[in-house]
Amino acid sequence: MYSGGYTGKVLRVNLTDKTFTEEALPEDVAQDFIGGSGFTVKYLYDLVPPDCDPLGPDNKLIFAPGPFTGTTIPCASRMAVNAKSPATGAMGVATTGGHFPVEMKRAGYDVMIIEGKAEEPTYLWIKGGEVKFRSAKDLWGLPTMDTQLMIKDELHDQNIRVCCIGPAGEKLSYMACIVNERRVAGRKGLGAVMGSKNLKAIALRGDLQMDIADHDKYDVARKRMREGMRKSPILYPEFSRYGTSTTLDLTQALGIYPTKNWTATGVFTPAEKIGGYAIEALGTGRTACAGCPVGCSQLRLAKEPPYAGFFTEGPEYETLYSFGGVTGVDNPDAIIAADRISDELGLDTMSAGVTIAFAMELFERGILTLEDTGGMDLHFGNDVSMIQLLHLMGVRKGLGDILADGTRVAARKIGKGSEKYALHVKGLELPAYDVRGAKAHGLNFATAFTGADHNKGYAFQEIFGIPIPYAVDRFAIEGKGALTMWTQDARCALADSPTMCVFLMDMAVADFMFDNTADLMEATTGLKYTPEEVHRVGERINNLARVFNTRAGLTRADDDLPERLKTEPIPEGPSKGQMISQVDLDFMLDEYYDARGWTRDGIPTRAKLEELHMGYAADDLGI
Repeated sequence: MYSGGYTGKVLRVNLTDKTFTEEALPEDVAQDFIGGSGFTVKYLYDLVPPDCDPLGPDNKLIFAPGPFTGTTIPCASRMAVNAKSPATGAMGVATTGGHFPVEMKRAGYDVMIIEGKAEEPTYLWIKGGEVKFRSAKDLWGLPTMDTQLMIKDELHDQNIRVCCIGPAGEKLSYMACIVNERRVAGRKGLGAVMGSKNLKAIALRGDLQMDIADHDKYDVARKRMREGMRKSPILYPEFSRYGTSTTLDLTQALGIYPTKNWTATGVFTPAEKIGGYAIEALGTGRTACAGCPVGCSQLRLAKEPPYAGFFTEGPEYETLYSFGGVTGVDNPDAIIAADRISDELGLDTMSAGVTIAFAMELFERGILTLEDTGGMDLHFGNDVSMIQLLHLMGVRKGLGDILADGTRVAARKIGKGSEKYALHVKGLELPAYDVRGAKAHGLNFATAFTGADHNKGYAFQEIFGIPIPYAVDRFAIEGKGALTMWTQDARCALADSPTMCVFLMDMAVADFMFDNTADLMEATTGLKYTPEEVHRVGERINNLARVFNTRAGLTRADDDLPERLKTEPIPEGPSKGQMISQVDLDFMLDEYYDARGWTRDGIPTRAKLEELHMGYAADDLGI
């Protein structure tokens, strides 16, 4: 039985009838799924019909930090949020940091399940084992920072932690996210799910302290982890100073920084203006999630008109892509402004920027005209129009209404052959890596259960040259199936479930990542794991999510990449000539399915599911 790390409680809140109940966290769920992403996948699988309307009352919104959250393990203030995604129709796990995850544990809960739909705009106030349903009528329509400030003022406590949606979530945009402070559970449209329930915000306050199962083992394991962090040649001297922004300089050097809707990779190379080293001069300081000694979040201030005065916690690498390279914008002040505006509207920066880039290419090709754009000049690089269109998307006006649900939906509405320029997988826009030059990373985009999600199986072997579990050739297709499975399972088990910042896996504990989690789990919770069993937890989670998606109607055909990546090689730079043809993709998919023990149609087999102690999932598939 677990004896530390967990609160042992699951909170279920029904918005329809304004009731709440507490349930015990089962030991087998803790052992088999650890926490965080694992818990949200397990509970969503058990409670949500896979064929339900993502914006209907049968969908549920599930929050879960992990057993490390709320302890003194560094960089562990993380949580997962999950619902059936309106953007993809698949499981929509997102992870986020900040202070809310720790406060949720201190409020007493390992899992929080939100179900039903409120009759009118509502926010939840959770403290001392009580849930109060409060009116959010005066908050509806407000941006996210104002919402958080007003709730704290109304409840007379500035130490309350709040997660909320902005106007985009209220208007059910498929790219709406959930914001706490300026941290975001982004992508996948989770903010729209929250908005569909008339839930504006959740406010928490708690004082529970986490028990530790074995303090001596805990001190040894924690010391080893901190020593790995201290010795890292990257974590403090580089990452703490720049955050993720210098990844732009790296990917441009590799020739895989995508620009101008992926037409100009290696041609338009703006690192000298918007790379991490270039924008350091705009920094005003840094901040950190709860209990994090690294403090990778850079605070930056725009200095030049018309954006002077815009301030943001970032922009991190993906935002330097989505409002920079992919839109052809090389004005760092404009990117800072777009980042802040997105946070206030509650829009995912990645999907928003890629969708704007899609519209820009359509404009340059004459598919969209000035009449369609309301007079906006949407040529690549026009930062003023980018900002204007971003506002329109957040409030669903004009062309912004057509684009507010992302490239897949917009292409269906616009037609005229625009589908070939929509860069998404399963309805989720592509992240900031031109995977034509990093093939395992591309296979992860195609197969991750959430859609094109770099964090679900980040191929650090290809991007950073880290030879774990072995060195690879980023241009090769052979062996990438097994590697992608390994990486997807590892990141899920080591970061997204315990929960812990994923950057530590790459930068600080890479040499002993599985031992690190196994040791910390036993010391913290009392549950025993071998390093192999930790990895198996990640495999279990990915298989269960795949079963849910299969039952929701997704097939091998959805494990695809956009036409451009399969037919147009990278035009210039160090990765010139690279692409992933359909033949290459099919080869890698076959390898991946074989490595996972699935059929060549991408369906988990009964033998594999029973091996993972999930025979019930095989029964649900009817196999």
